Amino acid sequence: MPKIFIEQQNKMFEYVPNKNLLQLLLENEVFVDNPCNGKGSCGKCKIRLLEGNLPDLSETERKLLKKEEMNAGIRLSCLVVPQEDIVIEILQKERKHEILTTGYMPDFDFNPAIHKEIFEIKKPTLENQISLEDSICNTFGIEKCDWKLLQQHEMIYGKVTGVFNGEDLIGIEAGDTKKNIYGVAIDIGTTTVVTALIDMNTGNELGTASMINPQKKFGMDVLTRISYVLEHPKDAKEELKHAIVNAINEMIEDMCNQSKIDRKNIYEIAIAANCTMMHFLLGVDATDIGKSPYAPVFVKSKNIRANDIGLKAHVGARLYCLPSVSSYIGADIVAGAYVCELHRASKNILFIDIGTNGEIVLSNHGKLLSCSCAAGPALEGMNISSGMRAAEGAIEDVKITENGIEMKVIGNEEPIGICGSGILAAVKELVRIAVIKKDGAFIKKEKLEETDYRYDMIQLDGRKREFVLKRSPEKLLITQADVRQVQLAKGAILSGFYALLKRANIDMHKLDKVMIAGQFGSHLSADSLVGTGILPEEIKDKLVYVGNSSKTGAYMALMSIDAKQQIEELAHQMDYMELGASEGYERLFAQCLLFTNR
Repeated sequence: MPKIFIEQQNKMFEYVPNKNLLQLLLENEVFVDNPCNGKGSCGKCKIRLLEGNLPDLSETERKLLKKEEMNAGIRLSCLVVPQEDIVIEILQKERKHEILTTGYMPDFDFNPAIHKEIFEIKKPTLENQISLEDSICNTFGIEKCDWKLLQQHEMIYGKVTGVFNGEDLIGIEAGDTKKNIYGVAIDIGTTTVVTALIDMNTGNELGTASMINPQKKFGMDVLTRISYVLEHPKDAKEELKHAIVNAINEMIEDMCNQSKIDRKNIYEIAIAANCTMMHFLLGVDATDIGKSPYAPVFVKSKNIRANDIGLKAHVGARLYCLPSVSSYIGADIVAGAYVCELHRASKNILFIDIGTNGEIVLSNHGKLLSCSCAAGPALEGMNISSGMRAAEGAIEDVKITENGIEMKVIGNEEPIGICGSGILAAVKELVRIAVIKKDGAFIKKEKLEETDYRYDMIQLDGRKREFVLKRSPEKLLITQADVRQVQLAKGAILSGFYALLKRANIDMHKLDKVMIAGQFGSHLSADSLVGTGILPEEIKDKLVYVGNSSKTGAYMALMSIDAKQQIEELAHQMDYMELGASEGYERLFAQCLLFTNR
């Protein structure tokens, strides 16, 4: 069989020549950035051919690659099917990402479902040959004993600790182990996964771990991952489930090692996630979420055995999945609404989680109305010509003056790309200095005087105008297509904002507070949000950043039976508005696409 050798990794594997190069690399655990999941639309999965031959360049590759890249042997791995021995170089590397793990938390009383009590199980005698099962039932005051408890133990007598989930006995431990009760709170996002190890006796966070969602190799957004399931009906559900379960197990092990805690003393895992991620986690078919009428298989909370899906903790540990409202208002948003106490608000408050989807919840004096708008991956650095995740080397802020372009780069490294907050800051500046017009088009270079400081910042690629963000050693550009991507995101979020207010019959000036949540939103300045027109200028001074409210909601559910119940009630009470079905929405969306030069 032919072989593929990856030079800088000193890795080689054999392959059957019937798949594209991207598939072969991913199957062999080789990282390749591929936001579009091999659809040939993002142009990110670049490799360099060093030895051997690949099929001729396709028209798509000629469109997505620069001339100098093609001359240097760079190809798009999703568009080539190798047939012989080749030596290649992977052009990307996995970098350390900035992931938000903290957020605002309200006061609440601890009342966790998991608790321990001390008992004594008496030994049987010749006169009283009672079974262990009956001894357990008598000692713990229960009618029936879960047979798995009998499976877990040899004969256990004397002082013991009973582990309870509410009134249910889930474990019996020799001696007094009351001081060892731990749980895990998790936020599963489309992009990132954040975990926290919690001492359930004190509520203290003992450690955190985070990573980019490993399902990224199946696509960077939920719809691309759903498409992967449709294209691979036999294996995809299990692949997506195993990817996230294995990642959670890895992070739990990491936190336990750091804190010197036995994972067998973890008794509950609480998870908040968007609706699609929750389906993937439980191995449930999510394909209906991607097609009209967008009805999910489930939205209610789930309280199941953690090991039923392969999570490694105490053998009787519970997995609690927070409830969703609809396909596109998931448990992460329900958690955020609960953390921000929107259901108790005595004022008009708007809650926005900005990401690939922009989820918005309006609290009209405690009455909740929600919507979801497809902002697209541009706001997370994807579908942008020089885009990347918020990792080392990513431009995260831009200032343009007559003296030049100032850039803030994550890790203070040489810039290699631009992340979501960076592209927003750049577009905001281009609007401010009138390089971008109201309709989103670049101004014509020939209309500028050569002495104008903006003149040399604009270049032509044929008839296409581009803004030069950085010239060397490798050019970083903002193209007209990049601006259109940001424009679509702006139109989606701003129109959702206005549509909710209109449905609730609330005037803009009567909004008391706008709360920005989530991994991406935390990095956005009020200047960028208002300067690009994602949010209206009138609310600039009303913005409050609440951080990772999804993980905080999972934490509160972990630490309080009351919180679980209240979160479930909140999800049931939250109304959902389908933007596309609302009157006049298309006209509103078109208006919200326009930039306002300030």
